[in-house]
Amino acid sequence: MKRESGKGLKNLNTLIKISLLGSMAFLLMLFDFPLPIFPSFLKIDLSDLPALVGSFALGPIAGVVIELLKNILHAAIKGSSTAMVGEIANFFVGSVLVFTSGYIYNMKKTRKSAVTGLVVGTIVMSVLAGILNYVIMIPFYAKAFGMPMEAIIGMGTKLNSNIKDLTSLVLWAIIPFNLLKGFAVSFITAAIYKKISIVLQGEVSFPRSAVTKK
Repeated sequence: MKRESGKGLKNLNTLIKISLLGSMAFLLMLFDFPLPIFPSFLKIDLSDLPALVGSFALGPIAGVVIELLKNILHAAIKGSSTAMVGEIANFFVGSVLVFTSGYIYNMKKTRKSAVTGLVVGTIVMSVLAGILNYVIMIPFYAKAFGMPMEAIIGMGTKLNSNIKDLTSLVLWAIIPFNLLKGFAVSFITAAIYKKISIVLQGEVSFPRSAVTKK
């Protein structure tokens, strides 16, 4: 039937767009770099950018799927040096950002709701990143790589004398780093989304032979 065929094509269009955005996110994830004002183990990348764009254009669930695809590709192609703990943490933190931002924006698609979503999403993401690093990530890295906790904390102390223990490392390094990363990705998203959304909200053309008529 035509209605079912049209729905199938729409779903296929969405899957193609999610796959493309997920692949772009994976490629951006490969280009990470440290910032001199933060400990060297904190590296920034723009891999959440395609997921944010997808969350705005295709819905918050699509953004989460893009985050999942990005991390699956990263683990499968580049390999995981953290027994998948890093990829899982990246997925949860990134998903909170894109889902929160996309959900708020899609409730009322205005510039104000977009800005509100990006700001709220960044703050919530940064808090979650702080909790995950305090409870799971930093203790895991210390144990997995045989590094004393004092050595990891010392990497932060060299840059900021306020960092004296794990709690202050999270408060003065982990959370500020994620705030900076979140606002940087959000700024770029706000700058490019309008142009990209025209493409994402359009339909991918298929040859007529690829459509089964009933």
